[in-house]
Amino acid sequence: MRVIAGRFKSRQLKTLRGAQTRPTSDRLRETLFNVLGPAVAGAVFADCYAGSGAVGIEALSRGAEWVYFLESHHPAVKVIRENLARLEIETGAEVLPFDVLAGLRELERRGVRLDIVFLDPPYQAAEQYERALGWLGESALLAPGAWVIAEHSRRQALAKQYGALSRVRALRQGDAMLSIYRLRL
Repeated sequence: MRVIAGRFKSRQLKTLRGAQTRPTSDRLRETLFNVLGPAVAGAVFADCYAGSGAVGIEALSRGAEWVYFLESHHPAVKVIRENLARLEIETGAEVLPFDVLAGLRELERRGVRLDIVFLDPPYQAAEQYERALGWLGESALLAPGAWVIAEHSRRQALAKQYGALSRVRALRQGDAMLSIYRLRL
């Protein structure tokens, strides 16, 4: 796996072996960042269910101001930290080794305002989408006009609305979908 564009373009990333994580493909990450475009530069970004941290590292590479990596699987947390060290990323990133909802609550408690949230729980953990999107749609964690993007199986339908979040676009790529939500102002 490699970084696609920006400051760390073409740098290799370590991934976690086994079925515990499912890395977002290079092609799907490229689609994601093409949709987000200039919104990434200067953004406060959360990579939830971060796995190897590839999506958050891509955001840093493209100019995100700060990225929070939320991941509870300890071997994955280790891989994220190794990838950050390998790229010599010492500022602008924090790894939160918590359950995603606990991590999001901690960020809200700190007064953080997220511009972009990427959610990629295991496809078989359908309840995680509902929990995270439902909570985000009711929280004060999102900045005005924030983006929330959920990667999920095309066979899994997500709601069009979660509280103040409304789906504005859905993109299919192979078996994967990106459901893109915006915070209504």
